[in-house]
Amino acid sequence: MTLYVHFVRHGEVASHQGDVAITEDGAKFARKIGASLGEKIMNREKVTFLYASTNRTRQTAEMLRHGILVKLQEREFEDVVLSEPMVEDAIRNPDIYLGGLRVEMVSTPEALAEQTKSVGLHVNHVKKVPFWPQFWESPDRIGYWLGLDNPPGENTLTVARRLMKFAESLETLPGEETRRFICVTHSPVLRAFLNTYLLKKDLGEPEYCESIDMIYESDGSCTIHYRDFIKTTNIYQTI
Repeated sequence: MTLYVHFVRHGEVASHQGDVAITEDGAKFARKIGASLGEKIMNREKVTFLYASTNRTRQTAEMLRHGILVKLQEREFEDVVLSEPMVEDAIRNPDIYLGGLRVEMVSTPEALAEQTKSVGLHVNHVKKVPFWPQFWESPDRIGYWLGLDNPPGENTLTVARRLMKFAESLETLPGEETRRFICVTHSPVLRAFLNTYLLKKDLGEPEYCESIDMIYESDGSCTIHYRDFIKTTNIYQTI
């Protein structure tokens, strides 16, 4: 069995001030990317769509599936199984904690306070908590998190390893058909993975709907693709 795993950044959003939806242009572009993926899919593949638990990842997964379906219909492929998009906790954003809650790394104090008002942490409180002022002031907020060994939650290595071990676990699925997993997630997750397993450096934000593509073969090898970067490794040698 050949296994394909695609970790895809969500589509375009107007801001990161909370759990926002993708834009109309973002939806259109996601369908276009889906059509491109539909060109690569072969008969008798089983394609599973997963997304992190946010509106933008869910909507992107739906648009990718739509683009693939249209392309497969054009190619008159009838033996491909496309799942309905499902939420998957393993591909979530980094776990960051504040006031006993898991919070998302949003771009304003107001958006953060919306997540913590249930425990009495309002805007004036969150503005003073260590990590957050430096995060908001940084020209590259995710880059700031990437560079910390001890953020208030998961660090780069922890997130990257979570993603890698999830991908490796898919190798244990039964069956002989080609399997493809399209996993829509967020830029911190992709940047952590690339920094740890492929590039050993940070290239900044991926483009919307840009992906890390992984191919697992039956001999235990895994080839990771991102832009012009390619690395082949053995799944039993990853950290």
